[in-house]
Amino acid sequence: MENPDTVLHIEGLEFAYRGGRRLYEAFSLRLRRGECVGIVGPSGIGKSTLFELIAGNLRPRKGRIEHGRLGWVFQDPYSSFHPSYTIAKQIEEVAATRDFAEHLEALRLDRSLLERYPHELSGGQLQRCSILRALSMEPDLLLCDEPTSALDNITQLETMKLLVRLLDRVGILLITHDMDLARWACDRIVELEEGATTHKGVA
Repeated sequence: MENPDTVLHIEGLEFAYRGGRRLYEAFSLRLRRGECVGIVGPSGIGKSTLFELIAGNLRPRKGRIEHGRLGWVFQDPYSSFHPSYTIAKQIEEVAATRDFAEHLEALRLDRSLLERYPHELSGGQLQRCSILRALSMEPDLLLCDEPTSALDNITQLETMKLLVRLLDRVGILLITHDMDLARWACDRIVELEEGATTHKGVA
């Protein structure tokens, strides 16, 4: 990527599942550090497919996807951690750094929580641990797939405030069905519409 502030560049993306309709055609998107972009639409519209394409778990038919180092925050914090290992062990397996002090303070997490197992934490605590794990990868781009939908309303707001405060160091791609949340958190919104033949031509 030519611009060092660009953390995600999608150009001319085309994708369809085998035997299915084409989901993306000539789809382009650029995301910069310090920016939060929302991908919004109903279930089944192709939001998580875009997530998988960026993560490299699916291959596009055409086009290119370039990005910096990735970090992930998933929808359900309980299913994103293995129940048999402590939080600390699971973070250390993927971490690019061992210095969590700054992130722990920003996320309002006590270090002792990391020595617990997932079932010993509340949903809000565990989702903050999920964000900590993502940050420990030292990402340029944070992919957030419905990161607050499994949380209660108060914890949703607290979690999103934490994510937005991270924008000085990362770019965030927020995948959500919640338009109100996207309007509150995002600088730009890409709305994937039901009934559209393809999703295309986004700047």
